[in-house]
Amino acid sequence: MNGIPDFDYLRDLTIGTVEFVSPSTIRVKLEFNTPVNTAFNAGFPVSFPKINGFVLVPNEVGAIVGMISWIGVENSLYPKRTGLKDFDLIDLPFPQRKMQVNLLGTLKTKRDGTFEFERGVYQFPSVGDAVSIPTNEEMEAIVENRERNANVVIGTAPIAGNVPVKINPDTLFGRHIAVLGNTGSGKSCSVAGLVRWSIETAKTNNKKSGALNARFIVFDPNGEYSKTFDSIGKPRKFRVNIGEDLIKESTQLQVPAWMWNSYEWSSITQASGKMQRPILRRALRELRNGGTISNDIFKARIDLTSYHLALKTHVARGYDILSDKNERTAFGKRLVMFKGDFEHMITLYNHLSEVVAGLGKTLRMIEDIINKYSKSFVRDGEAIQYFESISRADFDNLVANMQEVLDSWGGEVEYEGPNEDTPVEFDLNQITAQIAQISKEQNAIQYVDYLIMRIQTMMADIKMSSIINYKSEITLSEWLETYIGDDQGSEVMIIDLSLVPSEIIHLVVAVMSRIIFESLQRYRRKNGKPLPTVMVLEEAHHFISRYVQNTEELSPASMCTQTFERIAREGRKFGLGLMISSQRPSELSPTVLSQCNTFLLHRIVNDRDQELVKRLVPDNLGEMLNELPVLPTGKALLIGAASSIPTLVEMTQLKEEDRPHSSDPDFWDVWTGNVEREVDWKTIAREWQVE
Repeated sequence: MNGIPDFDYLRDLTIGTVEFVSPSTIRVKLEFNTPVNTAFNAGFPVSFPKINGFVLVPNEVGAIVGMISWIGVENSLYPKRTGLKDFDLIDLPFPQRKMQVNLLGTLKTKRDGTFEFERGVYQFPSVGDAVSIPTNEEMEAIVENRERNANVVIGTAPIAGNVPVKINPDTLFGRHIAVLGNTGSGKSCSVAGLVRWSIETAKTNNKKSGALNARFIVFDPNGEYSKTFDSIGKPRKFRVNIGEDLIKESTQLQVPAWMWNSYEWSSITQASGKMQRPILRRALRELRNGGTISNDIFKARIDLTSYHLALKTHVARGYDILSDKNERTAFGKRLVMFKGDFEHMITLYNHLSEVVAGLGKTLRMIEDIINKYSKSFVRDGEAIQYFESISRADFDNLVANMQEVLDSWGGEVEYEGPNEDTPVEFDLNQITAQIAQISKEQNAIQYVDYLIMRIQTMMADIKMSSIINYKSEITLSEWLETYIGDDQGSEVMIIDLSLVPSEIIHLVVAVMSRIIFESLQRYRRKNGKPLPTVMVLEEAHHFISRYVQNTEELSPASMCTQTFERIAREGRKFGLGLMISSQRPSELSPTVLSQCNTFLLHRIVNDRDQELVKRLVPDNLGEMLNELPVLPTGKALLIGAASSIPTLVEMTQLKEEDRPHSSDPDFWDVWTGNVEREVDWKTIAREWQVE
């Protein structure tokens, strides 16, 4: 053939011609003899024409690949066919079939005769170009993922001759994935399957004996995954121990209070900003330091040094960060918090005129910045505060002012002890006494009564104390080895949250996620390479929900969302991937969703959820999402970085024993006596009353 590709076979595959071209779509006029139901000219039976089916437009480099999005009939106003005059027949108007095609990419022919698909179109077709249906080999090349590590099979593509659909775990988990769909659509099975199939495939290719050096941490709010991964190893399971109810193979869930940072303490105790938070932070700092810090001027220098270092940290991250809407609002909220702290410190050190003068000058600069850049608008009857981009000059002046004040006091303090956020063990029973002692020193005991009461109530709750103040001691390194795993540990960790009290469930998830994230940050800094870890969040709308940015309120729910927003933005750099699963995507944080580069979409019926999902995909592909309300259970659309093109996937079926326990209740079988359900309310009541 002298290197010239043979396109003769296209004559048998041609089904129409292009009659309209735009940058994203084309319209095709089908030939009169084009198959109406099933086409055999590709060498195998294929339904044609079919919504979401593929067609080709051959060109100089191979063929443009398109996906059918609309099929219709146009009644011709005059005869279209020719060649009948010799028979003296009168030709009548004939219905003209047409279809609209969304352009996806280019299918190139390689030197060895195989095909390679490339996303994107840079050479558009012209009116009159022939349109054909792909052969079986071309179908496989279009759907097949040719990335280096695309080894994990998750299902088949019904619209492409049931070609296996493979994904690359590096792309799928490293760039975050959202599995969305209504209850009963197969969403939980897909989540469990993605974890299982990845582990099974990795074990098949494992070059070392023993457990994989893999980490999947599953946050399970409903206790659905307790038995799901038993057949692929020995997953570690953690849950709340209530009496003798602890499952033998499970371990008591521990999130000790000494691991919480000051922000998390403030949110769970609802500490007020102007008086209670500064006292709480000082109490934490002193308890972690093992004692009380003496000398007022030294304490003032320590306090101001911490704020100065916090501002310099923002400078080190770059001034551009303040041009980001979320970042500058978060920074503005921190300035408001600083303002309250400085007002409190002025009251605290009012007997030291030198300190009061320096703090007052800095306080006025903070107030000026807040007044200058703080804006608000009203939404749903509520005032929402946000911050405009702070100028570099104002930012530098504030940092320089703090340095000037510190220099006048003797310079920054090289404080070697732990700060209020360092995860250093301390006795939880001493926290209220320490707060009371500090408030007495400051003549502010009347302002912390409710704070102390809230902490005491939290510690008295049996279920809470079993998690936050567990009797057996555990060090930070032991916690990390237990909940993240070492290089010989279990591949799957299941955090059963079903019995965690609602008052602290957001705190528990936020603390664990933050500790895992920060530990992976330190791992990379020490080793130079990330430690691949995947965090799986079921019922994600409970933990990363939309929230109103309020500078005064620190709620556990908004704090939990902010933790995952940070992980979504920065986790990839440190090897931490997110897989979120939700039946209400419209309630999820837009920040987290915008960082997900792959979407596995099951049946979605709600209009708001459909509209949100459509905004996540390119405009020319939005029409294919119209079939989301009618997708059968077990089928899903794979869209994004993990798939070269949007693909309808028939997910691989899990065995009954390997599925999450989230199946529909069997009303009829119970009603008709086919299934027994014994009722023992006395035992349930007895166990309930001792919790």
